[in-house]
Amino acid sequence: MSDNNITGNKEYLAQRQLKRGTAGWILLAGLGVSYVISGDFAGWNFGIAEAGWGGFAIAAVLMAIMYLTLVLSLAEMSAAIPAAGGGYSFARQVMGPAGGYLTGLAVLIEYALAPAAIVIFIGSAVQELTGFNGPWVYAAFYLVFVGIHLAGVGEALKVMMVISGLAVLAIIATAVVLVANFDPANLFDIAVTDAAGATEFLPLGWYGVWAALPFAMWLFLAVEGVPLAAEEAKDPAKDVPKGIIGAMIFLLFTALLVVVLVPGAAGAEAMGGSAVPLVDALKATGNPALATIVNILGLAGLVASFFSIIYGYSRLVFALSRAGYLPQSLSVTTERKVPARALIVPAIFGFLASLSGEGDLLLAMAVVGATVSYALMALSHILLRIKQPNLPRPYKTPGGVVTSGISLVLSLVALTGVYAFDPRAFLYTIVLFVIGAIYYFGYSANRLVAKTAEEEFAMLADAELDIS
Repeated sequence: MSDNNITGNKEYLAQRQLKRGTAGWILLAGLGVSYVISGDFAGWNFGIAEAGWGGFAIAAVLMAIMYLTLVLSLAEMSAAIPAAGGGYSFARQVMGPAGGYLTGLAVLIEYALAPAAIVIFIGSAVQELTGFNGPWVYAAFYLVFVGIHLAGVGEALKVMMVISGLAVLAIIATAVVLVANFDPANLFDIAVTDAAGATEFLPLGWYGVWAALPFAMWLFLAVEGVPLAAEEAKDPAKDVPKGIIGAMIFLLFTALLVVVLVPGAAGAEAMGGSAVPLVDALKATGNPALATIVNILGLAGLVASFFSIIYGYSRLVFALSRAGYLPQSLSVTTERKVPARALIVPAIFGFLASLSGEGDLLLAMAVVGATVSYALMALSHILLRIKQPNLPRPYKTPGGVVTSGISLVLSLVALTGVYAFDPRAFLYTIVLFVIGAIYYFGYSANRLVAKTAEEEFAMLADAELDIS
């Protein structure tokens, strides 16, 4: 409870309301695809350089299983606990305030750093097309897309759907053209090394599979953010599970297209080192005109992920602030029911991080935050099944705790994979966790708005009734 005794203050919550009933399940599925779609255009392919195509294929299958089992677990929890905090809300329900905060902190690290990394990649794409790059480009993209979000969630999600649609069109067009040039031999054109376990299928051995895990995650990274829109869904209990599962199924389809057809048409060795694999594959197969179009639409894919992750971090910051974990002023909403400060303040920090110019490092740090959050969210599902078996569950995860157990194990394996690839990113992210933990235990733990998740949800329900 805070010093101002705001626990029972309806005015406090009346100033912190999101716009209900804005998004149906199709918009939510579009949000899930939008979070991820830039990963299909570039980044994943560097995993081929780490492991060869066969090794990367194993890594991609493992990460696909991790994300699918996590999504099925999140679908159950989001239907039972439809709150804007997503994973933070689920963890707090069963692991208390500290567990909730640490889960939210892990997601926040992911969602704050990922846009900073993506805007650096956007800058490189803009430079390729116009010759301009640098801080002014980064600032312009933050200003424009934060500005669109400030206009209202309905408007923002519709713009996001259009941008994502263009990116998906580019992927499908590329796949249709590359099918004619597909040759299985191209998948195995990397020379076999003397690494342990090396074969033609695994030219860099089993260690390569381990180091390729973070790159395989780029095909699905951030899809777990769909539940952050729960308080703005038309029917959260039905729309959020359908939206996140629908997004995951579609992303499995696009991942299969790019992972098989791009190196299968242009060669694994060449694609393992390409900054723009779809574009280079089209050029290598004699399709320069389509390559130019896809290069432009690839920018749309980067923008889609940048735009949607800004939405995700704003809802997470809003939820953490409203609960008192972060400064309470960050959760005040405008007349349009938009959390303006939760949009603007993290954008400032993200822009400052982007000035480092180290997009790969920032993205690797985001992956560390993501894998920690996945483990905690999967654990939340297991504990909720054990501790609260009678909690109403409009949707139930197929396989129950076995499904979430698989996600838990694979997320911990993926976390070690980041260390195998980039120990620096791993250590820097741990430092951020320590700073965040000190802030909580030294300050905000004594300023929470509600003592338990149930108390917070009851307050929100009462406030909603008063407002309506």
